[in-house]
Amino acid sequence: MTAHEHDIDAVIATARTDCMTTGQRLTEKRENILRILLATPQPISAYDIVEHYRNDYGDSLPAMSVYRMLQFLVDNKLAHKLATTNQFLACSHIACDHEHSVPQFLICDECHRVQEVSLRKELVEELRNSVRKTGFRLASQQLELHGTCDRCEPAK
Repeated sequence: MTAHEHDIDAVIATARTDCMTTGQRLTEKRENILRILLATPQPISAYDIVEHYRNDYGDSLPAMSVYRMLQFLVDNKLAHKLATTNQFLACSHIACDHEHSVPQFLICDECHRVQEVSLRKELVEELRNSVRKTGFRLASQQLELHGTCDRCEPAK
C-alpha cells in the first residue's frame, strides 16, 4: 500500500466516523465515489466519475445515481461542487480537527488546479452583513475565484 493510499484510507475512516456521528451512512458506493474524488488531483464532472467508477470498480453507475451520491457527499461536507464548472472535488479538510470556514476556491483557468482557501471569519461576516443590508438573500456563500496559479503564471 502506498503512502497516498494510506492517506486516502485514513480520510475515508474519518468520513465514516463523521457520517455515523450525524446518523448518516457512507455506503460502499458513496465511499468509492469519495475515493475517486480523493485520488483525482483536479475537480471532475459526474460523467468523469461514471467512467472512473467503471474502470476502478468494474461496475456501471447511471449518471443520476452518481449525482445523488455526490449530493450526499456535498451535504455532509465531504465534497464540494464548483458551480462555475459543474465539477466536484473532495473537501481538503475532511480529516482536520479545526473549525471549518465557508469554502472558497482559487481555480486556475490554465491547468484547472483548484486550491481551497479560508477567509478570515470577520471578512465573511462583513460580506454577509453587506449583502443582508441590500435585502438580498444569499443561497450560497461559496466564492469561486478564477485566474492563473503560481505554476502557470511563470509560463506566460
